[in-house]
Amino acid sequence: MSQPLNEKIHILLCEDDENLGMLLREYLQAKGFACDLFGDGEEGIKAYLKGHYDFCVLDVMMPKKDGFTTAQEIRALNAEVPIIFLTAKSLKEDILEGFKIGGDDYITKPFSMEELQFRIEAILRRVRGKQNKDITSYRFGKYLFEVQKQELSCGDKVHKLTTKENDLLNLLCQHANGTLERNHALKTIWIDDNYFNARSMDVYITKLRKLLKYDPAVEILNIHGKGYKLVAPDIVSDKK
Repeated sequence: MSQPLNEKIHILLCEDDENLGMLLREYLQAKGFACDLFGDGEEGIKAYLKGHYDFCVLDVMMPKKDGFTTAQEIRALNAEVPIIFLTAKSLKEDILEGFKIGGDDYITKPFSMEELQFRIEAILRRVRGKQNKDITSYRFGKYLFEVQKQELSCGDKVHKLTTKENDLLNLLCQHANGTLERNHALKTIWIDDNYFNARSMDVYITKLRKLLKYDPAVEILNIHGKGYKLVAPDIVSDKK
């Protein structure tokens, strides 16, 4: 079973330029990430060993321990945590070295903070997509949602879900206790976010609410101007 799905993404940021590091940390925190800043690779490794990080952003040229060495040590501890390198270097050899070590992306300075955010989010989408394919079921409140069987159970009540109901509930579970953005759901399930598809999704949300009425602790909330929130106490997922 996995951990509850409503935790923030926690980023390890190593950048020896104090001003740039503070700007990046503040920007990422403003965008909803948890972010810890360290000025060199040695401090970054110490923090990684003590804490839990979902993502690493490493400057290449740092004192005491450079970004490549730091990444190699992190990779020895965790082969899957995503890593982005930040560097003033643009030589092909350096870029290739970063990818050989196991970096997921490489950003050359100067860059915009928005670009870093978009690259982090793109990598997270790939990682989550890969992880979500392995999830076979979710447990929350009194419910068991078996994704591949397309079944939602509450005690001895078992409901066979349609494909759209299943896909929508799956997305809600992936974003449980957070906001599932309306446009993201429409483009993921209905491909297009036009008016008619939006009305169709509203119908399916209503259907899911009826199926979830047997546990008062579980509900789907409207988040005005944004989308929906599945309130799902102690949600956990089971994988293959």
